[in-house]
Amino acid sequence: MRIAQIAPPWAPVPPPLYGGIELVVDLLCRGLQASGHEVTLHTVGESTCPVDRRWVLPTAEGERIGAAVPELRHVLHAYDHLGDVDLVHDHTMMGPFYAERFPRLPVVTTIHGPFNDELTELYRAVDQRVPIVCISRDQRASGPSVRVAAVIHHGLYAADFPIGDGSGGYCLFLGRMAPEKGPHRAIAACRQAGVRLVMAAKMREERERRYFETEVAPHLGPDVEYLGEVDHTTKLALLGGASALINPIRWAEPFGLVMVEALACGTPVLSFPEGAAPEIVDDGRTGFLCADEDGLAAAIGRIGEIDRATCRAAVEGYFSVERMVDEHVALYERVLADRA
Repeated sequence: MRIAQIAPPWAPVPPPLYGGIELVVDLLCRGLQASGHEVTLHTVGESTCPVDRRWVLPTAEGERIGAAVPELRHVLHAYDHLGDVDLVHDHTMMGPFYAERFPRLPVVTTIHGPFNDELTELYRAVDQRVPIVCISRDQRASGPSVRVAAVIHHGLYAADFPIGDGSGGYCLFLGRMAPEKGPHRAIAACRQAGVRLVMAAKMREERERRYFETEVAPHLGPDVEYLGEVDHTTKLALLGGASALINPIRWAEPFGLVMVEALACGTPVLSFPEGAAPEIVDDGRTGFLCADEDGLAAAIGRIGEIDRATCRAAVEGYFSVERMVDEHVALYERVLADRA
């Protein structure tokens, strides 16, 4: 197949720092190409994904994330420079609506964020024409009135993640500096368990900085260290050295790729049973799903019960790029057959 992938314009593909959507788009493009498909990626000029790339924006628009003008310019250029393709997989917000100008063009889209009332209304307007992919069963259940063509979990190349021995003497919080992500809860649990916590978190937005100053910074000390936002190489080292990833989310996170990244390094995941966490963490085998901070603290004391090889095997098996690609190809073929 000849497949065009349209990434959002907010970060390069793959992202040098935080950017789960862009990482998934990179893996999907690489996996599709490795499977013998022709892939064209519409992205920003500084992307390095090793497929045929096209762009109008030379650099990512992260400072204007969510703004209509850069995304619409990016989308218009992508659809006007598709070339001869069999199908478009659009990961932007505006693209599926702009695609109405091309009624004969098969387009699918992935919803990477949580459903809310506004998004439900928007996607219901296109779900008869644009097949929609959800990234977890929990996400799909949160938008029951939207027609969903497939639920496809993300996957990783396990070989891209060195297996660590967890000998660093710390637990790790890795993600976004936001209350729903729970770094303050990670601090409370690790302090209660008497274990050092290392935090590496994105903190670019004013909301994130305010939260950090009021809820996190006052609690920093010898046993709680904040490293800032780290690059991919540093992230891998931190994951491999951590005895566990602490992921105390209190929101319906649509997926949570950081949990799979931890498992790829052999690192158990301790989380709350929110969002897609129960679809990723096999309670008692690859980590623990806890009810509250007390449960997290108790689970930290049980990390030794988790076999790191079992964590790694989960990514080599189900959470692989190969499985993710196969499920996307099956969807693409179904969409094309229905069009025919």
